[in-house]
Amino acid sequence: MPQVIVLNGGSSSGKSSIACELQTLLLPVPWLSLSVDTLIGALPRSGAGIEFAADGSVTVGPVFREVEAAWLAGVAAMATAGAHVIVDEVFLAGPRSQSRWRAALTGLDVLWVGVRCEPSVATSRETARGDRVPGMAASQASLVHEGVTYDLVVDTTHTSAEACAREIAGAGS
Repeated sequence: MPQVIVLNGGSSSGKSSIACELQTLLLPVPWLSLSVDTLIGALPRSGAGIEFAADGSVTVGPVFREVEAAWLAGVAAMATAGAHVIVDEVFLAGPRSQSRWRAALTGLDVLWVGVRCEPSVATSRETARGDRVPGMAASQASLVHEGVTYDLVVDTTHTSAEACAREIAGAGS
């Protein structure tokens, strides 16, 4: 198995559910599941350089990028120190986002996984969750995959998180 599994997909695509399933499947080795939502949740409500617009779009500025760089370095340090890590991420800048992660994870064995979901299904999940800006799932569904390269792509539109996790675990072994 790789040291790091990076799951990239839009909001409400199923990344977090897949990460939970992977943690169960990959036992007895404990895997840490770290999400961009964890980073965002740790930020102050204002002045952090990230804005969520009413249409679901997300804008990030230099203040956020500085904090994000520290986050990436920290995640990489945990993996370098021996932790197995599942990264739940949203590549808003497509290949530039992936490049930042590639640079941070240099020297580590990484499995890059695209998590796709049809916009209508992701939007239904977004509505059911109630903790996302409406429109975020639809706006990110394709955007986050443009120009990004993967070792494996899964689609949660009609496939369960457990089945996707099994496919990922099989690809990483």
